[in-house]
Amino acid sequence: MGEYVQLGAVKTWYDEHGAGSGEPLVLMHGGLVDARFFEANTPALAEHFHVYTPERRGHGHTPDVEGPISYQLMADDTIAFLETVIGGPADLVGHSDGAFTAMLVAMQRPELVNRLVLISGGFNKSGEAGPETEWDVPAITQFLGPAYGEVSPDGEDHFPVVATKIGEMAAKEPDLRATDLNVITARTLVMFSDDDLVTLAHAVEMYDNIPNAEFAVVPGTSHFLPQEKPALVNALVLDFLTNTPVPTVAPIRRAPAPENT
Repeated sequence: MGEYVQLGAVKTWYDEHGAGSGEPLVLMHGGLVDARFFEANTPALAEHFHVYTPERRGHGHTPDVEGPISYQLMADDTIAFLETVIGGPADLVGHSDGAFTAMLVAMQRPELVNRLVLISGGFNKSGEAGPETEWDVPAITQFLGPAYGEVSPDGEDHFPVVATKIGEMAAKEPDLRATDLNVITARTLVMFSDDDLVTLAHAVEMYDNIPNAEFAVVPGTSHFLPQEKPALVNALVLDFLTNTPVPTVAPIRRAPAPENT
């Protein structure tokens, strides 16, 4: 049924799934959607983990608050959730805006992140596959507003306000440099579709700059790959989270550094 926790100014809603004895895993939804986006993924993950599904400020059951929305604010909210509700580190699995927010948490508070799965979340606007696409609030409202209205305490009429805030954020963020990702210490799975909102070159650059990263491209999918091919996405995520890295036969990127003579 879900419950609320007060995190600063944000009355954050979250639900829990799976065995209470499992390791904590936090699912972080994308922009302008909510935890229901992961309905095809949560049961499989909950067989192995204690899954938490918080909804960020202005999303889903969590009401909006005064002022803008930024990735940093959402990262701060996530840090507060990890400290207050979980009380320590967790695996983070994020999609789209949720992926970039999770990335910021891993960069700024590495002790709170065990493993990191980043699905379809780029690190800089320069990687956008369709930079000419207009942020059309009326069209977005027609597409996503009814689902928002089903659960939001602010009501469907408030959706254009949140969509406008997210559009203002998306106009200038994310804005990291590739080399900024070098500080991520968590073992990381970088996952994109083969027809995503960012280019595959950008995805590879992201993979290249996260030190302990693995890379997956889900064929025949778009930005909504967790919904389009949930069985494959779930298998990749679970393989990453439940198995230790295998010793590869012909390592190049992962070749051991030569011993000093």
